Amino acid sequence: MEIVIASNNFHKISEFKGVLEKYGVKIYSLNDLNIHVEVDETGKTFKENAFLKAEAISKLTDKVVVADDSGLEIRALDNFPGIYSARFMEGHPYSEKFVAINKMLDGKLDRYARFNSTLCVMNLKPEPLYFVGYAEGEVLKKPQGESSFGYDPIFYSYKAKKTFAELSQDEKNAVSHRGEAIKALVKYLEENNYIHEKL
Repeated sequence: MEIVIASNNFHKISEFKGVLEKYGVKIYSLNDLNIHVEVDETGKTFKENAFLKAEAISKLTDKVVVADDSGLEIRALDNFPGIYSARFMEGHPYSEKFVAINKMLDGKLDRYARFNSTLCVMNLKPEPLYFVGYAEGEVLKKPQGESSFGYDPIFYSYKAKKTFAELSQDEKNAVSHRGEAIKALVKYLEENNYIHEKL
């Protein structure tokens, strides 16, 4: 089976490969297929934005397309930054975003947050399919760990009892929001005989 991930984000591609290649699934990035498309994420939800990305790419390839929209929802900030996680303070390093978010949380006792990953799959069935994963935790006042991917250094995972930035790729796949969404996708693919046991 071949799947195109509607992204060129190295970290996202690695997470998909880390799970799906064990089942003999060939994963392609957009660059691998020489697809260069900018999709305006005008949706109001993760689901809508995932659909917009999947739909745009599905028109350019016959392969199965998986688009992910994900972000950090901080309860005390009314789930901000949410769908704007990547675009919040766009152009600034994440170290500056961490400082800004902690200023917003200043004086608030509730630091609960969760990551949401919503996958939209197209070119598999006539209608789009959706798979959602969550990771629960809280926002730390100072970053911990070596990973520089997004908000990982300030997200303390309740399951892992560490920040995402302190985990190996395999450890993160086991507890992350995207890992959970990918597991749901794998379960669907197995139950419908698109893939079989791990290699």
